[in-house]
Amino acid sequence: MEDTIAAPRPRTGQLRDAAVGYAEERHWDVLPGCWLEAPGGGAPRCSCASPSCPAPGAHPTRPDWAAQASGNGAAVRLMWCKQPRSSVLLPTGRTFDALDVPESAGFLALARLERLELPLGPVIRTPARRTVFLVLPGAQAKVPGLLRRLGRLPGALDLVVRGKGDWVPAPPTRMGTGASVQWVRRPTALNRWLPDAEELLSPLAYACGVDAAQPRVH
Repeated sequence: MEDTIAAPRPRTGQLRDAAVGYAEERHWDVLPGCWLEAPGGGAPRCSCASPSCPAPGAHPTRPDWAAQASGNGAAVRLMWCKQPRSSVLLPTGRTFDALDVPESAGFLALARLERLELPLGPVIRTPARRTVFLVLPGAQAKVPGLLRRLGRLPGALDLVVRGKGDWVPAPPTRMGTGASVQWVRRPTALNRWLPDAEELLSPLAYACGVDAAQPRVH
């Protein structure tokens, strides 16, 4: 389920400045993506114009998107000058991978991680009610084996590892019904060094198991 209350629409300059900041300050590769449109003041829809778009406002515009991404601030600025409404996407499998879990599981795990004073990198919350933890590259290859060591079947948990060939949306991108992607823990000098997936996996796996056992209200 997605948020039904739309956040204020970010100004195009905010999207550009955020994208340039990720490239220049964090040295992250950045990618311009599709964006939301509301023709005639109607419901938001993806600029790709597909009625069955699986990720409205939050996916690449081209099949060769991996080659389009850049960590050069000047190149990123030029991309948004050409299309200022582009969403801000961060390719995974380069500077970082990402552990993507349900929002409720993410916040449960986050509380435990903070209580245990375990290292944390930036954490994203999306309007699709997902929490995304940024970790060191290589998680995609090692997480299935780590989960088995914890006694968990990789396919039994709603825990998605985003690595090479994937991406995550970054604030202030709007997606879905129009709400904005947000930082739960924003990038700072204190979390520049990302944790390894192994350091976060036990609390995340536990939280995902608890979340899966909860009754759903429809």
